Amino acid sequence: MVEIGKKAPNLQVSGWAQGEATNLDRLLGKVILVEVFQVNCPGCFLYGLPEAIEVYSKYRNGDFEVLGLSTAFEDFDKNTSENLTKLLSDGEVVGQTRATLSEHGWLNQQKLRYSIPFPIAIDRLMDRDSVHVDDKVKSVIEHEVPNFERLSYGEQMRLTTRIRDYLLQREYTAATFETYGMRGTPTSLLIDKQGVLRYNLFGTTGKLDRLVRELLAE
Repeated sequence: MVEIGKKAPNLQVSGWAQGEATNLDRLLGKVILVEVFQVNCPGCFLYGLPEAIEVYSKYRNGDFEVLGLSTAFEDFDKNTSENLTKLLSDGEVVGQTRATLSEHGWLNQQKLRYSIPFPIAIDRLMDRDSVHVDDKVKSVIEHEVPNFERLSYGEQMRLTTRIRDYLLQREYTAATFETYGMRGTPTSLLIDKQGVLRYNLFGTTGKLDRLVRELLAE
């Protein structure tokens, strides 16, 4: 898993659904925001993507780039490249995203009321057998269970088994999502002009504009 302050590896993608193909190593010298979302993720469309679009509109003429990354760590029947294409071509949304945005009045004639203006890549999905599950279990425990070593041996074993069973139930895993140790979506990755990962933000913090300004000023 990539640590904050370390070189940000290239996105592992299966293709580009919108915009010209590029990657992090081609954008050195610029501050980069990678906005990670799922098609079936209401919070991504209510909060994450609008915030990313706002900073894109504000800073795009400077040394700043925004890349979208459509990933999938659940709901593999809805978080598909086909549904992403429908979203980008005509604003069609699916599943819980459609239900929640409709409740909030964010749809016009059942279509997303805004468009995404920056390039969008598709995270590369891998069969779960290609991932070392035991290594992933250790990573989850290390980053999500800070007091694990204080648990009794029996509690440690039960927790480890539950995490392993959960990971094995997943049909696929997304390469970039795993590489960056993301906890969910929306996630915002901020990379400085030297190509170093500076922030890995899960959810919407309201800090994106300030953090981008600070990195641009360096």
